[in-house]
Amino acid sequence: LGKPMARQERARPGAAQHEDRPGFQYDHEAFLGKEEARSFDQLSPEESRERLGKIVDRIDDDKDGYITTEELKTWIKRVQKRYIYENVAKVWKDYDLNKDDKIAWEEYKQATYGYYL
Repeated sequence: LGKPMARQERARPGAAQHEDRPGFQYDHEAFLGKEEARSFDQLSPEESRERLGKIVDRIDDDKDGYITTEELKTWIKRVQKRYIYENVAKVWKDYDLNKDDKIAWEEYKQATYGYYL
């Protein structure tokens, strides 16, 4: 009940179609970010609606009660950028083996292919 319907059921007739992965997880991650999408999986439908309402209010930059395509694009870009920065921060320590805040080619090879070398 609290999860979106399959993509085919949500599409408007005549609307532009795009290639999409099956299910809604990809949409959740693009819209919310990977971590937040995981937390939504644990919520009841009521809690999910309440939290999504708060997020929609944050997306509506001009506070007119509607979300424009540009507002949605800006939000998704912001979420994706945040995910990229968080991901880099998480894996940096695995690559910077000597902890000098630089990743040398040897460190990269060791962290990436170390068990092969």
